[in-house]
Amino acid sequence: MKDPVESVHALLRAAGETVATAESLTGGRLAALLTGVPGASDVYVGGVVTYATELKASLLGVPERVIEEHGVVSSECAQAMAAGVRALTGATYGVATTGVAGPAEQEGKPAGTVFVGIAGPDLVAAVALELRGRRGQIQDRTCREALSSFEQVLRREETPLG
Repeated sequence: MKDPVESVHALLRAAGETVATAESLTGGRLAALLTGVPGASDVYVGGVVTYATELKASLLGVPERVIEEHGVVSSECAQAMAAGVRALTGATYGVATTGVAGPAEQEGKPAGTVFVGIAGPDLVAAVALELRGRRGQIQDRTCREALSSFEQVLRREETPLG
């Protein structure tokens, strides 16, 4: 079975597309995985770590309404972050991570509550995850789940409907 990072790179390269990341709880780990592959610059344009709520709004354009009504640990915020990094960088796709790595809860949500946002030309979606483990395990698992979800999106988009 091919490594999801390599699969994502191959699918993006074959389609002539790019990706950018917006990370909160993963703190740059997703970007590190995507840039750890030779030839990463062909498909990865960059990313931002918006750990502070204020940066989600100011850098990524997450609407204040989303933050007030849903919080930063939400599918709505993950989607807005993904769309925001896509707009900021000009990448074909944006992939975002937000959630609670722990050990304490945030916004009344327990550690392991995570949302992955994916935005593309014809898509803005989020995947909700409930992960278990220590802080680093939750961060690593979030990255793996984000890559797996993004790979599924790319595979669906390469298959013509009809």
